[in-house]
Amino acid sequence: MYSSQSAKEFDFHVRWPGVKLLTSLLKQQGPQVQQIILVSPMGVSRLMDLLADSREVIRNDGVLLLQQLTKSNAAIQKIVAFENAFERLLDIVTEEGNSDGGIVVEDCLLLLQNLLKNNNSNQNFFKEGSYIQRMKPWFEVGDDNCGWSAQKVTNLHLMLQLVRVLVSPTNPPGATTSCQKAMFHCGLLQQLCTILMATGVPADILTETINTVSEVIRGCQMNQDYFASVNAPSNPPRPAIVVLLMSMVNERQPFVLRCAVLYCFQCFLYKNHKGQGEIVSTLLPSTIDATGSSVSAGQLLCGGLFSTDSLSNWCAAVALAHALQENAALKEQLLRVQLATSIGNPPVSLLQQCTNILSQGSKVQTRVGLLMLLCTWLSNCSIAVTHFLHNPANVPFLTGQIAENLGEEEQLVQGLCALLLGISIYYNDNSLENYRKEKLKQLIEKRIGRENFVEKLGFISKHELYSRAAQKPQPGFSSPEHMMFDHEFTKLVKELEGVISKAIYKSSEEDKKEEEVKKTLEQHDNIVTHYKKVIREQDQELEELKQQVSTLKSQNEQLQVTVTQQVSQIQQHKDQYNLLKVQLGKDTQHHNSHGDTLQVNGIQLEEVSKLREELEDWRNRHEQLQGQLKEKDAVIENLKSLQLETGTEQSSQPSSSGGMEHSAELQKELELLRTQIQLQAAEISKLQAENQKLQAMNTAVDPALGASGAVASRSSEKEGRLLQELGELQSEVKALSEEKVSLQQQLDSSSSTVAILQDEKSKLQQEVAEAKKEQDDLLVLLADQDQKLSALRSKLKDLGMPVEDEDDIESGDQADEDEDGDEEEQD
Repeated sequence: MYSSQSAKEFDFHVRWPGVKLLTSLLKQQGPQVQQIILVSPMGVSRLMDLLADSREVIRNDGVLLLQQLTKSNAAIQKIVAFENAFERLLDIVTEEGNSDGGIVVEDCLLLLQNLLKNNNSNQNFFKEGSYIQRMKPWFEVGDDNCGWSAQKVTNLHLMLQLVRVLVSPTNPPGATTSCQKAMFHCGLLQQLCTILMATGVPADILTETINTVSEVIRGCQMNQDYFASVNAPSNPPRPAIVVLLMSMVNERQPFVLRCAVLYCFQCFLYKNHKGQGEIVSTLLPSTIDATGSSVSAGQLLCGGLFSTDSLSNWCAAVALAHALQENAALKEQLLRVQLATSIGNPPVSLLQQCTNILSQGSKVQTRVGLLMLLCTWLSNCSIAVTHFLHNPANVPFLTGQIAENLGEEEQLVQGLCALLLGISIYYNDNSLENYRKEKLKQLIEKRIGRENFVEKLGFISKHELYSRAAQKPQPGFSSPEHMMFDHEFTKLVKELEGVISKAIYKSSEEDKKEEEVKKTLEQHDNIVTHYKKVIREQDQELEELKQQVSTLKSQNEQLQVTVTQQVSQIQQHKDQYNLLKVQLGKDTQHHNSHGDTLQVNGIQLEEVSKLREELEDWRNRHEQLQGQLKEKDAVIENLKSLQLETGTEQSSQPSSSGGMEHSAELQKELELLRTQIQLQAAEISKLQAENQKLQAMNTAVDPALGASGAVASRSSEKEGRLLQELGELQSEVKALSEEKVSLQQQLDSSSSTVAILQDEKSKLQQEVAEAKKEQDDLLVLLADQDQKLSALRSKLKDLGMPVEDEDDIESGDQADEDEDGDEEEQD
């Protein structure tokens, strides 16, 4: 125990100074130490283990070490990020209490900024790892936001900056858009808007929140639409845009806050034609609230545009210019705006009012803002140029401003005036005779000079504030006096400066050629646009047809698969059916239905039982007839013996020969009767064989029925075929029934034949009795025998039943006995 405790202390006393030493080395010789650690095997990974150290001192100093290690080194930043740094750092921030945490939270946030800033790979990894969702709890604020500690303000400021790192306009557009959408879906944007509209939030946090919301919604239509729907918690509720614009045109608000609001408004309108239309619509006569119960965004912009505060003039002019950016339709709509200047005077257009203020010699900042608005308004809009030139005071004012030799401060105004006049020439459609392109060029040549004009035009791009504004979209001005250029306007200057300089030097013939070329290009563009539209429509139709074809193909494939399955099932059913046919035999084929087959089998069982009963009845009757025939044969044998004994005595009498003849005839008839009885017995044996065959069929059908029922349950399509086979089976059963009836009829006919033969036999016996009446000794015996024979005949008539196989056997035996008796008598 003592040794392990010593190892722990030793490890702590070595590790902690080692961390501090590495941190100091990185501060002094950062790139060299970074390279050494980078090439060292597992060097970064072992330093990452410091974040998992259970001792907070080492863990916290490990965060400071990683801050220095990840500075300006993208390779180390990627390694640290893939060593699960985001997960560990976010866990530490959560454990420390998010924005309410201490200096450790600040250090973790600084390290996260090092890992994410200007590192597209780590930003994508952060988004794909769903770490954006874990940022939402950072911005949960309560109703009472007073008394925030300095550390809380610092932490929240760094958290907002971390959000801005992910959606910075300098990032690749695709990465920024995906992060913006993720922030909307996880509710982070909604949480930021809550802070935006909350009360008691410190000014610097509110300013940074406005900047953060600006970049989260910039260029993302979904987020811009949500922001347009946010209302401030006032009575009555007002849109958040209106509340922010009220702060922007209020000169008592802090300068950085007003700049943040302007940036937010610019980001809201960036690539948002819908939002631009909504802002401009609040200025049009048909949508202005006549009651004045609510203030619109357009009214606030006009109020700021013509207020006495130059910063408000500049901010309102730039904001209105962004509402017209790359939207020719709204530029034409804005020409309809009329302003009431004073009581008793007629209203003037917004365009005219802007030029009036310019001519009044206001502050430089105001004039620069108005000139940027006019340049944006007139660019790429011939109708606006015509309206501008229609006022006869505008062109002389511009030429006068450009031609004068003023101080350095006025040079910027001169350059913007030259730009505005150049736009009036370049986008001139020559609809005004006095202000055609050629006449305006001649005016410049006469009063200003082409070289002087181009030189004054170049003042804009050469200005220091122009270069600063062109760097990034966010207004970054140290003081209100430096607030001169807008980022989007610098793009317009860069686009138009060269073409205007060329247009000034072109002759009238070149202008005509250019006009012809423009017209040709316009026609060509119209044709191209028309064909593009046609191609687009055809592409849509083709896409729809492709979708239909793909749908039909998929359906066809499904149907083919179904058909293949059904064919295979049918083949299986056929094989099972053939197997059942082999098992059941030729007479029992097609017994494969489920419910009806069971019913047919029941019918067969009933018929078999009936046949069994009938056969048992016939067997009993056959036994009775056998007994009666035995008695009859015994009587006949007695008669024969008596006849032979008395034959010698009556040889002389004529009746004796007649009796013998009768006896021979009787013998022949008896033989014929035996043969008929044998035939009937054969028919009865055949019937018994059929009965046994039916019984065998009944026993074979029972197991087959279970299999056929299972087959029928698997295939609904086979039911119809099985029903047809059931009909055939019923017809076969009907045929068997008919055959049974015919057999019964044959049995009945055989019974009648036996009765007839018995009658003939009785007649012969009567003749024999009459022949023997001459002998006195035999009269009594013959009389007794006649009585017995008559009694037997009556019984046979009453029975009327056929003779079975046993009768044939016994009759055969009886015949043998008769033959033996005849031989003995002959001997």
